[in-house]
Amino acid sequence: MKIDRNHVKNTFAEYVSHYNAQDEKVKLKIDHTYRVAELCDTIAESVKLSEEDMDLAWLCGMLHDIGRFEQIKNYGTFIDADSVDHALYGVKILFDDGKIQDYLDQPSDELCEFLRKVISCHSAYRVPSEYDERTKMFADILRDADKIDILKVNIEVPLEEIYNVTTEELMNAEVTKEVMESFSEEHATLRALKKTPVDHVVGHISLVYELVYQISVKIVQEQGYLDKLMNFPSYNPRTRKQFEELRGMMQSYITRRCHCS
Repeated sequence: MKIDRNHVKNTFAEYVSHYNAQDEKVKLKIDHTYRVAELCDTIAESVKLSEEDMDLAWLCGMLHDIGRFEQIKNYGTFIDADSVDHALYGVKILFDDGKIQDYLDQPSDELCEFLRKVISCHSAYRVPSEYDERTKMFADILRDADKIDILKVNIEVPLEEIYNVTTEELMNAEVTKEVMESFSEEHATLRALKKTPVDHVVGHISLVYELVYQISVKIVQEQGYLDKLMNFPSYNPRTRKQFEELRGMMQSYITRRCHCS
């Protein structure tokens, strides 16, 4: 079906107008949504998808964080472990509560099921293995776009606000042994391993290991947010030494990815 981008944008703007955009957390997710949608568009174009499929990828970006707004309203936090799984919450709002009808004119059951699958796994550790190739591709595009923008958010928004900690706690924390070991294995760090505030910083850096598309790695390099995050200015000498090791591991990985292009 034809996706009217202007209508989707207007519908999204109307939806979020019911939340307090003066709240930095709300504004953060509004801005994040638009950027992720554009990144989905860019990644989809890089793999030469049709115009119709590029619109579909863009739509996934526009819809992916719908659950965040009710999450912050009802729970006062964006931490899923302390509230609800925001991806599944968004799926409920869109498909169980029928909000998808505001964005698309009589979407088919097939399209709704497709969007449900893509959106529901965007923040999961892995894409479900039972997804077919097409669904997995769109899930990978959305997940890449989301990860790329998370790096930007971690630089442009105070980390104390993101992680709900004081500057003293953040700047004196050490990376736990388990998180260092996980990072060296070149995969995203499991939430269960993160014990200290700086573990969360490393966890977000580790998302780069999960980027599927070559252009995603290129965008990360060009934006420079990864480098800034990797140069975390800890007060703790041991943590500064840990970040030297982390930078070396990530640089080795990025070099290998680029040489494989």
